[in-house]
Amino acid sequence: MRQIYGVMLLATLGITHVQAGRMEARESGALSKPASATGIQLTGTLAATPRKSFVPTTIKGFWNIDVVDDFTLPVTKAITFCGAGRNLHVNSDWQKLFKRGFSAIEKSRMVPDECNNDPAHPKPAGWMSRLTQSQRSWILYQQYFSENAYQVQWARNSQDAANTYYRRPDGDPNSSNSLYKAISDIQGSCEVFGDCNPVNKKSTFGTIFLDIENEGISSDLGQEQVNLYTYLAKTLKEVVSPQTETASIAPVPVNGHGVSPGGDYYLPADYLWKNTAQHTATSRERGMPDDIVGTSFSDHITMQMPGVYFVYPDFDYSSASTHTGDRDRHWLAHILQEQEVNLALSPKKRVAWQWLFNTQDSYYLNSGKAEHPAPPAIAEGLAIFYWFTGAHGALFWDDHINLVPNQPTPTDPAQVGIGNDRNYACYEHYIHGLWRLFKHHGDMFSGGETYLNQNTECSYDGGQTWHKYNANQLKTRGLPFVRAVVKGDQILVAATKPYAAAGEQTSVLLRYAENGYNFVTQINMTGDEIFLGRATMQDPNKAAPGQRVYNLSLISGCNCK
Repeated sequence: MRQIYGVMLLATLGITHVQAGRMEARESGALSKPASATGIQLTGTLAATPRKSFVPTTIKGFWNIDVVDDFTLPVTKAITFCGAGRNLHVNSDWQKLFKRGFSAIEKSRMVPDECNNDPAHPKPAGWMSRLTQSQRSWILYQQYFSENAYQVQWARNSQDAANTYYRRPDGDPNSSNSLYKAISDIQGSCEVFGDCNPVNKKSTFGTIFLDIENEGISSDLGQEQVNLYTYLAKTLKEVVSPQTETASIAPVPVNGHGVSPGGDYYLPADYLWKNTAQHTATSRERGMPDDIVGTSFSDHITMQMPGVYFVYPDFDYSSASTHTGDRDRHWLAHILQEQEVNLALSPKKRVAWQWLFNTQDSYYLNSGKAEHPAPPAIAEGLAIFYWFTGAHGALFWDDHINLVPNQPTPTDPAQVGIGNDRNYACYEHYIHGLWRLFKHHGDMFSGGETYLNQNTECSYDGGQTWHKYNANQLKTRGLPFVRAVVKGDQILVAATKPYAAAGEQTSVLLRYAENGYNFVTQINMTGDEIFLGRATMQDPNKAAPGQRVYNLSLISGCNCK
C-alpha cells in the first residue's frame, strides 16, 4: 500500500523524475535537464581544463622550461627540484623553477648565490642566501654516514646494526665514528646559507630527506634496527630549526614496491615504522639513550615517503592485458595505491620521490639502465593524479645533475641513452600537468578540501551499477581511473584509461551524492588522455527557476528507500 500511495502522490504532484532519494516537480513549460546517451539523468557537466599547445623537444640533453607560462603551487603543497638540467635555465632567470611549479631546490642543484659550500670561494662577511628557508632542501644519502669522518658502515650494511655506536663517550678517540656525530654536524649546515644563530646553531634547511635504504635486516637484529632508526629520527629533529621538516625514503608503513597487490590494503604498518625502541644486551654500552625507549621512528619523523619509481614494464603499451594481474606493473595503480594504503595507516604528511625515467632494476625487462623516459600521458598523469590523493609534497629526482645539449652519442655502450644522451621531453609533459592542475585549480588544494580517493563513485555500465573501487580493483578489472576532490560546491575530477590504444573511446559516469549534493556527470575520453575537469555542483535543496524540488523522505507514506 505504501508504494501504491507514493505513486499516486507523485502523479498528483506532477513529478516527472525520481533520482537518488529526491524528486523534481516541474512547472508547466519547464525543460528537463538533458540525459546522457545511456538514459541516466545528468545533473552537471565538467568544464574541461585547458591544455597548453607545445611541441615536445627532440634535442637530447635539453628540456624547455617555457612550454607553459608562470604559475605557483599553493602554500599547502611542496615540490623539491632535484632533477637534471637546472643549469640550462638558471642564468636567464634564477627564480624560473619557482614559476614552474617547484617550491624548493635540493642542495646539489643550488648555484653560488644560493649556498656557501665551496671552500675555494668563500662568501664575504654578512653574505646570506637569496633562498628562503622553505626553498632549501637537502638529501642525505648513505655515503654521508658511511664515508667522510663518520664511517658508520651500518648505513651501507644493516647487518652491522649491533656494532654501531649511537654516541661514543667523551674523549673517545673514535668519537666521530657514531650516529650522534654524523647527525650533530648537520646543525652547522646553517653556515651554508649565512643565517646561523650564533648562540644556538640549528640547520636552516626547509626539508631534510634521508636516503639510506638499508632497512632490510635479519630477524634477529630487528630490534637493533628499530633502535637505530628511532635514534636517527629523534636526534635529527634536535639539530634542525623548528621550521625544518624531516622525511626518509624508508621506513614507510607499507612499501608496495610498485606492484600494487590487493593484499596491501590489509597489511599492518611495517615494524620499523611502528615498533618502539627497547634496550638490547649491548645498546647502553654503545650509547643508546633511555629517552628514546618506548618511542618509534614514526613518532619523530615529520613526514612519510610512500612511493616507488617506475621500471620499464610500467611504460609498455604493447598489451593492456599485461597490466591487469594482481601483481602486474601498472603506472597509475602504483601511484595511487601507495598513497591509499599509507594514508590509512598514518596521519603523517606524505611526500613521494618521483623520477620520470625507469629506475635501474635488472629483474625487469629493459630496466638495466635508466634510459627510458615516461611516455607523455604517464609524465603528465603523475603530475596530476598524485595530488588527488591528498599528498603534501614530492621530491622530483634524477640521477643526472647538469645537462649539455646536442652531445655526440657516447662511444661507451654503458653511457648510451643516459645523462646527456637522453630525451627529456618527459619533463615538459610533467610541468604541463602541474600547470593544468595548479594554474587553473590551485584554490582546490589550498586547504579545506576533501580527497575522495577510493571513495570516488563511478558507473562503468551506464548507471546500472555504481562502485567505489581502490586502485588495485580498477587495475585488475581493466577499468578507467577516476579520482575527485571536493571543496564546498566545487568538484574537480581527473580521469584516464591507462594503456588505452590511440583513438579508443571510453566513457564513465561519476556520481557525488554526499553533503546534500547529487552530482552526476559523464566523462568521455579518447585514448590514454588525462582528462581534467571541474564543475559547480547545484545544491539539490535549492530549486532552479520554475522548478519545485521535493524530498521523498518528507512525503508521508512514501518508501523512499
